[in-house]
Amino acid sequence: MSSISPAELEARLRLHHLPELGPSRFRRLLEAFGSASAALSAPASAWRSLRLPEASAECRRSPEIRDAAARALAWQEHSGRQLLCWDDPGYPALLAEIGNAPPLLYVAGDASLLERPQLAMVGSRRASAAGLDTARAFARSLAGGGFVITSGLALGIDGAAHQGALDVAGKTVAVLGTGLERIYPNRHRGLATRIVEEGGALVSELPLDCPPQPSNFPRRNRIISGLSLGVLVVEASPSSGSLITARLAAEQGREVYAIPGSIHHPGARGCHQLIREGAALVEKVEDILEALRGWQAVASAAGTEVLATEAHPLLDLLRASPYSSEGLAAISGWELPRLLAELTDLELQGHVAREAGCWVHRQG
Repeated sequence: MSSISPAELEARLRLHHLPELGPSRFRRLLEAFGSASAALSAPASAWRSLRLPEASAECRRSPEIRDAAARALAWQEHSGRQLLCWDDPGYPALLAEIGNAPPLLYVAGDASLLERPQLAMVGSRRASAAGLDTARAFARSLAGGGFVITSGLALGIDGAAHQGALDVAGKTVAVLGTGLERIYPNRHRGLATRIVEEGGALVSELPLDCPPQPSNFPRRNRIISGLSLGVLVVEASPSSGSLITARLAAEQGREVYAIPGSIHHPGARGCHQLIREGAALVEKVEDILEALRGWQAVASAAGTEVLATEAHPLLDLLRASPYSSEGLAAISGWELPRLLAELTDLELQGHVAREAGCWVHRQG
């Protein structure tokens, strides 16, 4: 529940629903009049003196704007839903640092996750099978280390990142480019429900019924990066929106990481471009954890315990002898899909390697 008074929260919601009134104009109004309530009751001439659009001033008292605010207030009355204003104590501190921070966030699920150490994972909507596997494996390892995995609920890499966190009962935050009552893409409605049910959160700055519009998604990207300590780009073309997120992260003073790929794969070119521009090249999870060592201790204390890999049963077997995937499945009794997923995680953490068709233990 917001710490703002009910009357002021209703006034802020009315401002929030006005056309052509983004974060900077919203802030200008509050600074000029002291409160949203005072801004709404100010004469039109005072709005014009602040160079605010006529469209905003004209409809601020309309029934439609009042109704939209009332719907939002009713929405937050349900359990697990929250409206966070930028001067609420629970508003995420990292996000508040960015210049155009959203004046208001709609949150479904566990809003406290927004204050936990987060890592953003983004990439192509049309990712390769290998890219999806890599994203899911990295998300599993990072979420297993206690980090909240933050992404945009899009098809491709975003979805794989959310899924990877859920695979290990980790926490994940999805930042939407639509209102929370207009989940997009439709194919991820089930994933969105699962995120909330399993202790994660959905976040949007947009009115509840806002549909998908192209201009919403670059705006959404600044929130993904703004919430996070760093952004990992898994697979992206040079024209991908993921590169927008990465560049916003750099502008916001966040870390940018990129996973390289084959020079023949178009989906690797965006990552290679980011690396040329100064992003950290990432080959294994340790590359990120080493850079965020202090934060990992915080993340582990707040979230899931880090997997004790040194006592891992597969490592015990590989210390004794190298094995093929099939041989290791036979001797361990693990089903092959589960085994391969676990080996990928261990490889990303630097504990195993594949040499001459066999898995071998790597000395730490």
